[in-house]
Amino acid sequence: MALYLSKKSDCVMQSEIRAMSIECDKVGGINLSQGVCDTEVPAAVRRAAQSAIDEGFNTYTRYDGLAELREALARKLAGGGMKADPNGEITVSAGATGAFYCACLALLDPGDEAILFEPYYGYHLQTLLAVGAVPTYVRMTPPQWTFSMDALERACTPKTRGIMINTPANPSGKVFTEAELKALAEFAERHDLFVFTDEIYEYFLYDGRRHIPPATIPGLRERTITISGLSKTFSITGWRIGYAVSSPRWAQTIGFFNDLVYVCAPAPLQIGVARGLDCLPQEYYSGLCAEYSHKRDKICTALERAGLAPHVPQGAYYVLADISRIPGSNSKERAMRLLQDTGVACVPGEAFFDNAHDGDNLARFCFAKSGPDLDEACRRLEKLHY
Repeated sequence: MALYLSKKSDCVMQSEIRAMSIECDKVGGINLSQGVCDTEVPAAVRRAAQSAIDEGFNTYTRYDGLAELREALARKLAGGGMKADPNGEITVSAGATGAFYCACLALLDPGDEAILFEPYYGYHLQTLLAVGAVPTYVRMTPPQWTFSMDALERACTPKTRGIMINTPANPSGKVFTEAELKALAEFAERHDLFVFTDEIYEYFLYDGRRHIPPATIPGLRERTITISGLSKTFSITGWRIGYAVSSPRWAQTIGFFNDLVYVCAPAPLQIGVARGLDCLPQEYYSGLCAEYSHKRDKICTALERAGLAPHVPQGAYYVLADISRIPGSNSKERAMRLLQDTGVACVPGEAFFDNAHDGDNLARFCFAKSGPDLDEACRRLEKLHY
């Protein structure tokens, strides 16, 4: 009998984000494709992780993470109006991606449907496919990335078990409003759905907007699995420290799957994050908004001057831009042409839509870069002439 890959392998592939990072490396370009966040890690976070190694935090932790981190997360969440018991409702995992995967393993059966807002983040889609779930889609419309409740109703069937709310959103930068979240709460209650969230960009907000955790909306706490992490906030994307917050009804099983798949997140890095959460002042987080607002305006200006009209994001650190004037028959060809001509890498819009052609005229640019790298990327973009 011939050996062969599993059937699940057909629906899991290398993301276009990583593919463009590889292409960028080949030409020594500036990587505005992957959200690696190559800005400075706060000194307090670095030193705490280093000290933790010397203090002996080098062995397995509990399946749901170290108490010091779970308690620090509970205090952080309380500051945003969300109560969470550190002993029974918080599971520390291998990044927000790991937390979402474990939540899907715990709560979705093969064939269950889950709603994604489009444009979506590819890892949300691939995670659903990896557990055998079936995605359905609701299109958001620029420039405010609004959606229709009628479209949401059409996407819901008797097999629908969950919906993903990514706020602030990757790649669109949408920040869901309180009115939208209340409408989604009513929808989720009426159809008895799990609400999965991705709030990893909660501190990257522009033009006075505020982040509203969906679980704080009346009626959503019991059915919501809040997913987040500190990878972006502390510029530690390689540390893989994320978490899930949910009712004890779901949290223990999410934790058991976390133990099975990852055993635990790295112990000394958990300590680094915990102590960073406790010692960094509020000014650090407000400073992120100011710094990244400046970077957002800088890259949007450069894209505008290049004739690549940007959809100015409300949050997160990506901008979708219209690349239709770049030669090519689809978004991948246009992104590769841009890389060839400028050495600046972006992500083809096709990576964010079920029908790839719906993203033909779009590309995502990441502006979580050091000042000099972002300045050089903008300089190159502004010289574009087609």
